[in-house]
Amino acid sequence: MGSSPSKPIRAVPAQAKDEKMALAETTSGLSALSLSTPTSANGSLLLQNVSSWESAIAQDPRNRLARTVLAHSDIRDALVSREATVATTHVFNHEIDFKTGPITNQKSSGRCWLFASTNVLRYDVMKKLKLKEFQLSQSYLFFWDKLNKSNYYLELMIENAELPVDDRVINHLSGDLISDGGQWDMVVNLVENYGIVPITVYPESFSSSSSSPLNTLLKTKLREDALILRKMTVDLKAAGISPQAVISAVRAEKEKLMKEVYTIMTAALGVPPMPDASFTWNYYDEDGKFGTWSGTPLEYYKTFAAKHHPAKDSFSLINDPRNDYSQLITIDKLGNVWGGRSVSYVNTEIENMKAVVVKMVKAGIPVFFGCDVGQSSERNLGVMDTNVFQFEDTFNITLGLTKKMRLQINESAMTHAMVISGVHLDASGKPVRYKVENSWGETPGNKGYFVMTDDWFNEYVYQVVVPKSFAPRELIAVYEGGNAKVLPPWDPMGTLA
Repeated sequence: MGSSPSKPIRAVPAQAKDEKMALAETTSGLSALSLSTPTSANGSLLLQNVSSWESAIAQDPRNRLARTVLAHSDIRDALVSREATVATTHVFNHEIDFKTGPITNQKSSGRCWLFASTNVLRYDVMKKLKLKEFQLSQSYLFFWDKLNKSNYYLELMIENAELPVDDRVINHLSGDLISDGGQWDMVVNLVENYGIVPITVYPESFSSSSSSPLNTLLKTKLREDALILRKMTVDLKAAGISPQAVISAVRAEKEKLMKEVYTIMTAALGVPPMPDASFTWNYYDEDGKFGTWSGTPLEYYKTFAAKHHPAKDSFSLINDPRNDYSQLITIDKLGNVWGGRSVSYVNTEIENMKAVVVKMVKAGIPVFFGCDVGQSSERNLGVMDTNVFQFEDTFNITLGLTKKMRLQINESAMTHAMVISGVHLDASGKPVRYKVENSWGETPGNKGYFVMTDDWFNEYVYQVVVPKSFAPRELIAVYEGGNAKVLPPWDPMGTLA
């Protein structure tokens, strides 16, 4: 990518550089620091302080203007930078060659990862069959994911039955235990075990488009089931029953409870096609010509979406400055299909991720990526730019957190998945901005498409998914080499997009 090597020179590890810079900044700051005595000796908030602050602030015309305007406005709307939005145009000199549609809408659900993945997978289906508009069923994958996550949670509760119920691990796992969110490796588990189907075969339901009521009921049910299974496990072990007999008996009870979960889900979402049961799909191509296809969901996936770049042959690159680069990372106790592919990432420099994106877009391949979409992002205009809001100038403050610091202090995490389908390069081949296909319908942005600046990519993009055929060989070696660093379940990299 331009002058950037695919494998950056590693004379000094990036983490070591960060630590040296932080130490230098701290030392410099201390030397210039003027130590003074606080007004409040015990740390409480005194009205004396507030009065003093008010006297000083009220004299500044900028603060008086801010108070006049912002008391009647949404802060973000009022402080959008016109300069930034004019400069960040929805124009790109490299886009994938085949345009898919329509723009999808996850509505009131957290299924962005399923929309992003099906938006990537539908590309080959539409191109092969010459379809004008087409969607794969996100609800189909949502059903099997939710059912599997329920089973995964209960298995973890059995496996960790002897940990106290208020242990941090148990407490964390019992929080958002069946999150709508997910990760690429979870997509692989789903398509490999259940296949895919067109949306007309398994359409949306109220509870797939607005998932909160169903999730609330299922969480209550599963937490109760977890206590039942935990107690049963402990009691049987205390009775001297062999470990094999204990796990067999507890899993038999779990299956009875899972039947109840399945009952709830099929009532709310509908009964999905079985992955090995045949269905018939009728369609029109872009010329209005009738077509038909019959087969199973697994056969549909293998026929249309797994020919060139099967999902299982792609893996995730991440940029996490807290950890060493060229390192395999996984998250403890994070998954959806019990016994399936684990969630793992290869941590690498941000320039490597950009190089992969450019390479894939030029080859006509859409890119699944994970980011923190709520940061420096204007939804209505569809602009993701670190300069989009004028907070610092307006309030006379400095917001100086680095990417590493944001992860450390819980300021940022990978919260949303989308698709990159275009990039604008400057004369030297360096990315300037990226075309982003979102799943929030056609109203936001440019008819549903967002534009992301290169600076925003640096700060808030954490993941890109790459087929092995497009990945640097040294990073493939890291991925295939195993020996992953295991991060705890509550690590920011375990946040599900």
